[in-house]
Amino acid sequence: MNQKKQLVKNTLIIAIGKISTQIISYILLPLYTSRLSPSEYGTYDFVCTVSLFLCPIITLLMEESMFRFLIDASSKKEEKKIIGQTILYTLFGIVIFVPLAILILNLINYTSSLILAFIMFVISNIFIGLSNALARGLSKIKLYSLSNFILGIVTIILNIFFIVALKAGAEGLLWANTIANIATAIVIFVMLRLWNYFGKYDKPLMKEMIKYSVPLVPNSISWSIINMSDRIILTQLISSAANGIYAMASKFPNIISVVYGYFYTAWKESAARITKEENKNKYYNSIYHDTKRLLFAVTICLIAVMPFAFPILINKAYDEAYIYIPLIMIATYYSNLSSYFGGIFSAFKDTKIMGTTTLVAATINLVIDLLLVKLIGIYAACISTLIADLIVYFYRRNKLKKYVKLKELKWVGPTIILTIVCLAYYTKYMPFIPTPMYWIFNVISLVIAVAYSVLNNMTMIRAVINKIKKK
Repeated sequence: MNQKKQLVKNTLIIAIGKISTQIISYILLPLYTSRLSPSEYGTYDFVCTVSLFLCPIITLLMEESMFRFLIDASSKKEEKKIIGQTILYTLFGIVIFVPLAILILNLINYTSSLILAFIMFVISNIFIGLSNALARGLSKIKLYSLSNFILGIVTIILNIFFIVALKAGAEGLLWANTIANIATAIVIFVMLRLWNYFGKYDKPLMKEMIKYSVPLVPNSISWSIINMSDRIILTQLISSAANGIYAMASKFPNIISVVYGYFYTAWKESAARITKEENKNKYYNSIYHDTKRLLFAVTICLIAVMPFAFPILINKAYDEAYIYIPLIMIATYYSNLSSYFGGIFSAFKDTKIMGTTTLVAATINLVIDLLLVKLIGIYAACISTLIADLIVYFYRRNKLKKYVKLKELKWVGPTIILTIVCLAYYTKYMPFIPTPMYWIFNVISLVIAVAYSVLNNMTMIRAVINKIKKK
C-alpha cells in the first residue's frame, strides 16, 4: 500500500474513534454553559492551559521521541529499549514534579482539594499522552482509535455526573477528566502489556532520545505560552469571566484543530516513513495542498454556520464570545498549517527550528497582550494569537526549503470567499442591516461556503467515499 493510501486509511481509523464523542461533547455545551458561570469555566480552562504548559517540562516530551524512534526500530529488542527509557524518564519527572507542585501551590494558598485535583489532572495527562504515543509507535492505530473512543465516552459521562449530580463545578470537571484519562491509559497499558517493556537504563540511547526531544519542549511550551499568556492576562488584568468568554469563543475554532488532529496523528508517522524516498518532494506537496484545501473548507464552513449554531448551543451569558470567533478561527487555520511543517521537520529529526520559531512568536504574543489588553480587552488576545500564528507559519514555510520545495496554491479565490463569509457573519453588528436581511445574508454565505468547499475538495471526497465503500 502506498504512503498516501496508508495515510488516508490511518486518518479514517483515527477519526472514527474520535468524531462521535467529540460531536456529543459539543451537543452538551448548553449543559456546561448553563451549569457553569463564565468565571467557573474560566478557572477550569486556566487549569487545563497550565497543565498543557507543565506536561512537556515534566516529561521532556520523551513520548514524542519514543514514537519517532519506534518508527525506525528494527527489532523487538530495540523497541523494548526505547520504551524502557521513556518509562524511566517519565516516572523520574513525575517524582520531581509532585513535591514541587505541593510546595508552590501551598505558598499561593490553594485549597488542599484543588491542589490534589490539579496534581492528579497533570499526571493523568502525562499517562494518556504516553499511552497514546506507545500505541501509535507500535503501529496499533486501531487500538489508539478505540482508546480515544472510550476516553470520550467516559469523559462525557463523568462530566455530566460531576456537574449535574454532584454540582461540583470547575473542580468536578477536573476530576472527571482525570479519572477518564487514567482509566483509558490503564486499558492501553494492559492491552500492550507495558510491564514487558520495563528495562535497564541505557545511557547512550537515553542521551540520543533526549537530544531529539529537548528542542521540542520550547516548541510545545511556546504554544502553551501563546495560549496561557492570553488566559493569565485576561484573568489578572480583566477578570476570570473575561477568560471564560475567550475560552468559549475558542471552543468552536478548536473544531478545526480536532479535524486536523485526525490527520496530523497519522501524518507524523507517514512523514517520517517517506524521508528516504525519491519522490518525497512530490508527496509532501500533494499532502500539503490537500491539507490546505481541507483546512480552509472547514474554516469557512464553521464561520458560515456559527450564526445558526451559536444561539442554539451557547447560553446567553456567553453571547459576547460570538464576536471573537472568526479571528480565532483564522489564527487556528495558520497554526495547523504550521504543525504540518512541523511534521516534516520532525521526520528529518530537525526539531530545533520548531522551538525557535514558536519561542519568538510566544514573546511577540505576550508583548501585544500586555500593550493592548487594557485598550481593547479580549480583542488583544485574539489579535496577538493571530499574529503569533502567522509568524510561525511564514517562518517555518521559509525554513522548510532546506528539505522540501513547496508550491503554493492560488490565493485570490479563497480570499474573496473568506471576505464574503466574514462580512455576512458581522452583519449582526451593523445597525443599518435589519434582522431578516442578516439571516438571508448568512444563508447565502453558508451555501457559498459549502459549495466552494465541496468543489475545491472533490478529489479528496471521492477518494474517501471509495475507501469507505471498499471497507
